[in-house]
Amino acid sequence: MSKKDQPGEGNRAADQRYREAARETVAETTEQERAEKARNLSPREKERAEKAEREGLQRKK
Repeated sequence: MSKKDQPGEGNRAADQRYREAARETVAETTEQERAEKARNLSPREKERAEKAEREGLQRKK
């Protein structure tokens, strides 16, 4: 794919794929299932989530 063919910021196709996947996830799972999955993070995922939370709180100050 040439640089000319690659959409930049505001990529409508990527946005559409993301939104469709999000709709499917919500339609196919219950709120409890999504919450359970979020609680069962791998150690690496948990570490990354905690780091992101700390960074967000730092920016909030």
